[in-house]
Amino acid sequence: MFHHVFFWLHNPADRDALIAGLESLRAIPQIRALHIGIPAATEQRDVVESGFAVSELMQFDSLADQKAYQDHPLHLRFVEQCGHLWSRVVVYDVEPI
Repeated sequence: MFHHVFFWLHNPADRDALIAGLESLRAIPQIRALHIGIPAATEQRDVVESGFAVSELMQFDSLADQKAYQDHPLHLRFVEQCGHLWSRVVVYDVEPI
């Protein structure tokens, strides 16, 4: 299962603080893979959303592992410590077929 989250920030200067917070999630054992990124400098087209500041893409082995991540103390601490940084969050949870 994939968990892809896009963050829009109140203040663009907080990007590094958000990235540091996301990096702290690597210690959660249920996360199989974690990729953190910023909008790519690709060609602007109507279908490309590049207004976000940071994204993170996580891979889990199961829905149960994703749920364990959601409830993990490190994830809850991340939300508590970094939640004030973002103005908007969009989440796409994907089950591979």
